[in-house]
Amino acid sequence: MECKEALLRLQALCSKREYCREDIFRKALKLLEDQTDPQGKAESLVQALQEDGFVDELRFSTAFAREKSALSGWGPLKIKNALMLKHIDRDTIKEAIGEIDEKKAGEKLERALAYKWKSLKDDPQGRFKLLKFALGRGYEYDAIRALVDRIVSTSD
Repeated sequence: MECKEALLRLQALCSKREYCREDIFRKALKLLEDQTDPQGKAESLVQALQEDGFVDELRFSTAFAREKSALSGWGPLKIKNALMLKHIDRDTIKEAIGEIDEKKAGEKLERALAYKWKSLKDDPQGRFKLLKFALGRGYEYDAIRALVDRIVSTSD
């Protein structure tokens, strides 16, 4: 595929949803795999997409953080790790996580923990499993300990 055609395809993809630099680079590499020096050409395509505003790491990271927090119930640690795997820099990640509505995220976590507790309340290790569940969602221990204690104590 020619570079100009690949650029048009990538622009169309980026106009439909947000992509990070790493993801769009992989897509460009796949489109240009039959070219000589596909890595160099893919890099220049990604650079052009960034210059034209089709790819923006902060915009992607913010949208990713909001979506994962609001829809999937992920905590800040899990979001941070997922963004780091996409090679997003730490300052951008910190700014994106700062955009999360903490009140809504806390309410969502509380509902999830209360629902999960219903299936664990007769289990002798239920409190431990509830803590493990919240930690797996990507929340820090200090942030969830009091919430888990409150849920466990109100159900007795």
